[in-house]
Formats: sequence, C-alpha cells, structure tokens
Amino acid sequence: MIYKIDFDNDDNRLFIVESHSPMYTPKRYRNWFGQLLEHSPYCERDIRPPSELETHDEKGEFQIKIKKQGMIHEMVYASHPFDVVGWDGFNFPYAFSIHDFESITGRIHQPPPVHQTFEASGFVVCSFCPRLFDYHPESIPAPYNHSNIDSDEVLYYVDGDFMSRNNIEMGQITLHPAGIPHGPHPGAMERSIGEKETKELAVMVDTFKPLQVTQQGLDLEDGKYYKSWLE
Repeated sequence: MIYKIDFDNDDNRLFIVESHSPMYTPKRYRNWFGQLLEHSPYCERDIRPPSELETHDEKGEFQIKIKKQGMIHEMVYASHPFDVVGWDGFNFPYAFSIHDFESITGRIHQPPPVHQTFEASGFVVCSFCPRLFDYHPESIPAPYNHSNIDSDEVLYYVDGDFMSRNNIEMGQITLHPAGIPHGPHPGAMERSIGEKETKELAVMVDTFKPLQVTQQGLDLEDGKYYKSWLE
C-alpha cells in the first residue's frame, strides 16, 4: 500500500513498529465472528477508516520507495500514485487513537496483558494510559519485580509521569531484555501507596524473539539507565 505522511509542523515524534505479519486485535477480546466484545478496552467505533478520498490527477516523475527483503528500492512513476477513484480489497489504512483505549482496572494490580492493544505473530503492542490505580485498601499500585522469560520489552514513554520509574523523560525508550529481572525503581513502590490514579501515557512492545540493537540505537544510549536501580 503506497502512503505518504504529511505534518502540519516540525514538532513530531514517531515510534514506528514494522510487522512481517498482519496485526490483529487480541483474540481474547473477539468473538468467533471477529467482532470485539463488550469487555474489550476499545471497540470498532474507535477505529477510524478513511473518510475522504484525496486524488491527484498529475503527470510527471514521482519517486516511490519500496522495502523488499530489508532493502529500500526506488521506483519512479509517470503519474501521481494517488490517482485512484475508490477503495477495493481487504487492505486499507486506519487510525486508532491511544486516547480511546479504556484501561482495565481492578482491586489489585492488573498484569500487563490487560493493556494489550494489538498482536502479531512475533510481538504484542500494549498501551499504558491514564487510569485509576488498584482500589483494594491494602493494595500497592506499583508493579512487582519480574523477569520476562519469553519476550524482550520495549517501552516508549509518550507523556505524563510513569509511576514505576524515576527520572524518565517524555520521548525516552527503554529496553528490558528477556530473562533479566526488573521492576519499580527504588522508592517507587513506597511512593505509589495511597495514590489514586496515574496520568502516564506509554506504548510497550513485547517481542517473542530477541531484539538486535543497531549501532544507531547504541549511539543514543545514555549509559546510565541500567544503573538507575542503585540507590
């Protein structure tokens, strides 16, 4: 599917997830017809398909970039690629706003799968959104220490105060590899007691095969995060 992204200004941050398989809604939130159930954290009404078809009847040279087997190839069209007259087939672009994700809460701490938004063959995508904390009178809202034995965990901190982390700033990304224990930063557990809600906004991607960090990624590392659990 050919696409182009236009921005109104330069103030943009992109977190792009590329999948080699289709991305689905979580199967536990669907009935056998494929419809999202009432207890799902979002529904079909939250998914926005194209509403206006913008067409361009132009001749010239239009560069198209295609990714094939990990390489970017360039092609030149003699007519504008957006000269279509309508949609047909099973693939079409759509938008889903994280602000329409209704977090599932409970009397005690809910595990990360309740935040799952999409799933593919090799990973899941979760949304951490503003929500009420656990409301059992003796609950501790901060998540427990844990070790992901099946997946690497990538967290993109979009906005707000991520209650289990210290000194995390908007736009930062963390990687917690499978098998390495992690949990709340020092003081975060105590700080969470008695809190009623969180305003955090973050996207998590859990992969089921180990991630390979590129040199560009290593160049961005602050070199301090892995030591941040030391008081």
